[in-house]
Amino acid sequence: MLILAAAHQAGWLGQAIDLSVEWLLANAQGLFDLIKVSVLALVSVTAMVLEWPPAWMFALITAALGFWRVNGGFALFVLLGFNLVLSMALWSEMIATLSLVLTASGLALFIGLPLGILSARSRLVWRLVRPCLDLMQTMPAFVYLIPAVMLFSTGAVPSILATLIFAMPPVVRLTHLGIIQVPDDLIEAGRSFGCSDRQLLLKVQMPSAIPTVMTGVNQTIMLSLSMVVIASMIGGGGLGDVVLRGIQQLDVGMGFEGGIAVVILAVILDRLSQSFAGRRGSSLQQRLRAWMAVWRSS
Repeated sequence: MLILAAAHQAGWLGQAIDLSVEWLLANAQGLFDLIKVSVLALVSVTAMVLEWPPAWMFALITAALGFWRVNGGFALFVLLGFNLVLSMALWSEMIATLSLVLTASGLALFIGLPLGILSARSRLVWRLVRPCLDLMQTMPAFVYLIPAVMLFSTGAVPSILATLIFAMPPVVRLTHLGIIQVPDDLIEAGRSFGCSDRQLLLKVQMPSAIPTVMTGVNQTIMLSLSMVVIASMIGGGGLGDVVLRGIQQLDVGMGFEGGIAVVILAVILDRLSQSFAGRRGSSLQQRLRAWMAVWRSS
C-alpha cells in the first residue's frame, strides 16, 4: 500500500508540473521570447568579443594576465595549453564554450551576489532562499535540461539558463557566509564612525568578505563549465559537442581531445578566479581595526 501510495503521489506531482509548464507555454510565451532574445544577444556579444582577437593575441593577453595574477609558470601553462588546443583544431569550439561559460556565470553572479547580500541582511529572506538553494544543488543536472528545452527549445539559450540555475547556489551561499562572518568589532567601529548601512556594506563588510565571496565566484564558474559540457545534449555547442560526438561514435581519440581542451580551459579559469580571492583589507578597514585597538587599550 505504501508503495502504491508513493507511486500515486509521484504521478500526481508529475502531472501538476506538466500542467504548470503547459500553462506557462500558453500564457507567458511573450516573456520567454523576450528572455530568449536577450540571452541570445548577450551570448552573441560575448562570443564576438572573444573571437575578435586572433588566437595568438588572445593567448598572449591571457598569459600576461596569468603572469600578473598568478606566476610565470602559469603563464607558460596558458601558452602551451592554448597551443595544444590549436594543434587539435578545437580553438573555435573552446571559444564557443568560453562564451557560454562567461555568459552563464555573469548572469549567475548578477542574480546571486545581490541575493546573497540580501540573505545576509534579512533572516526571513535567508529562510526562504535556503530551501530553494538546497533543491537547486541536489537536483540531478540532467533534470534542468528538460524544462529548459520545453520552454526555450534547443540551442545556446536553454543551455545557458539551465547552467545558470545549476551554478548559482555557491555564490549565494558563500556571499551570505562571508558577510555574516565579518568580525563584530569592524561593524561596531564602522557604526561608531557614522557609517550608513550602505557604507557599512560596501566599505567594511564586503572588503572583509571578499575571499569567501570570490571562492563562491570560483565555484560558480567551475560549475558553469561542467554544466555547459552536459548541455551539449540540447544543442549547447562548443567542446561539449566534441565530447558528445566521441561518445556517440565510440571515438576515444575525439572524446579524449575534447576532454583535454575542457581541462585546459577549466584550469585557466580556476587559477585566474582564485587569484582574486586574496586577503587584502581596505584602508578604511585597517583604520577601523586600529581605532578599535586604541579604544580597547584606553
